[in-house]
Amino acid sequence: MEAKTEKTLYITTVGPENPDKAAFPFVLANAALSMDIEATIVLQSNAVQFAKTGLADTVPAAGGLPPMKKLLADFLELGGKMWVCGPCIKVRGIQESDLVVGAEVTAAAQVNIAALAADALFVY
Repeated sequence: MEAKTEKTLYITTVGPENPDKAAFPFVLANAALSMDIEATIVLQSNAVQFAKTGLADTVPAAGGLPPMKKLLADFLELGGKMWVCGPCIKVRGIQESDLVVGAEVTAAAQVNIAALAADALFVY
């Protein structure tokens, strides 16, 4: 019998206007990935801006945490899944072609299914 993979889901609505709070889902998800726990971050509302190529480069480090550029790069390099709210990017004028490699536009049903399958769910 195959061992079950533990899964965490992080849903965040916090964008670059609050770098300190915005960093925490990435910090926790990176720790989970380093522990061989599957981690998915769902970006909603203003948090979708972090999926736009180059935006994370402009956000300063806050609260003694690494800069968002590093947190985002590490998350994707470690194999994290980044889901982005389609209506949220549309209303902000962000095109799918503007997204960082690895970001995937998602819908509500997919997020609900992932929440039901997750061992832990964090909301920011």
